[in-house]
Amino acid sequence: MDRIARFAEVVVRAGVNIQPGQGVILSTDTAHLEIARAVVEAAYAAGAAWVEPIWTDGPMHRSAVDHADLDVLRASRPWALQRIREWADQGAAWIVLVGDADPHVLDGADPVKAAAVRAEETRARREVIMNKLRWTAVGAPNPGWATQVFGEPDVERLWQAVGTAMRLDEDDPARAWRERAAMLAERGAALDTLDLSEVRYLGEGTDLTVGLIPGCHWTGGGMVDADGIAYLPNIPTEEVFTSPDRRRVDGVLRVTKPLVLAGRLVTGLRLTFEDGRITSVAADEGADIVEAQLATDEGARYLGEVSLVDRESRIAKAGIVFHNTLFDENAACHVAWGQSFPFAVPGGLTMSPEERAALGLNVSGVHTDVVIGGEGITVTGTGPKGTVDIIRDDQWVLD
Repeated sequence: MDRIARFAEVVVRAGVNIQPGQGVILSTDTAHLEIARAVVEAAYAAGAAWVEPIWTDGPMHRSAVDHADLDVLRASRPWALQRIREWADQGAAWIVLVGDADPHVLDGADPVKAAAVRAEETRARREVIMNKLRWTAVGAPNPGWATQVFGEPDVERLWQAVGTAMRLDEDDPARAWRERAAMLAERGAALDTLDLSEVRYLGEGTDLTVGLIPGCHWTGGGMVDADGIAYLPNIPTEEVFTSPDRRRVDGVLRVTKPLVLAGRLVTGLRLTFEDGRITSVAADEGADIVEAQLATDEGARYLGEVSLVDRESRIAKAGIVFHNTLFDENAACHVAWGQSFPFAVPGGLTMSPEERAALGLNVSGVHTDVVIGGEGITVTGTGPKGTVDIIRDDQWVLD
């Protein structure tokens, strides 16, 4: 089996774990055509009833940003909302292929328009994905992404790095992912037993204390849907994560890897938090696009996720900046501003928005992960038993 076919098998069987008769949504870019075809073939071979590709294209999106009105770029469409609801009613699986064909496609564009999102559609899609569908996001190598990583369109070299990160080099990649997911789940369970009230990230340029919601659950590896079917939301995944109390975040952080945001490159990003809110943004490059996204809605300036990753991650060991959030966030500790995960608290999926907000969960039309870990990072947790080391100098030390 060639590597694209192996890739597709991992996506379909370990990622969304397609069941016979299930429908599949495939979100993909025109740059991923060959890989998308392989995923569709693997999905049908696994018993999918139908597969519907949803295509994106960078230059077409640039045309919209340049010419469409801002109100139009932000407006949600009733037909799109209805389509999302119908996918949920049918119990479809959702596959997302990522990997920017041109991370600079929006260079020079109006940052406010470039960061515009259809907030209602985004929230509806995220709510459906988190609550009702099995889904997975996977990086798809292409020349533009390779150029961003290596300075030249060396797709072969990128495939080698992506294949290693995705465990395609294993005899049985799907089984290897099940084993890795089990280990990450053990880490999450160990954190749950500590009943932590806060975690603190400390490293060069970072001193951030994040309050946690009482009884919150740390998720690691895969997830299980309402029917008891296991799946992997991200491939690769090397993290354990939860959603914090959005109101209890204070300190400063330094983002340690470049961020591609709304078609723009952001480097040297530094943020200040007071009483949960991002109050200051500075960057060597791209601060304007960050500010534009943080203005999306009130929740965009608050955290929705805290995550723990150590140097044993395959992505960390690769020593490559992938310029792709899915990969780079799994190389080191990270946090995300924007939408929380309702499943992080007991009963969260059935709570009303008001009940979630009262607990400290965040609501936003965006969710953006930024890496704050790497060499030298230390993470401690405080709970009823005092303060314990979780990660010391980028090494997991918690039993």
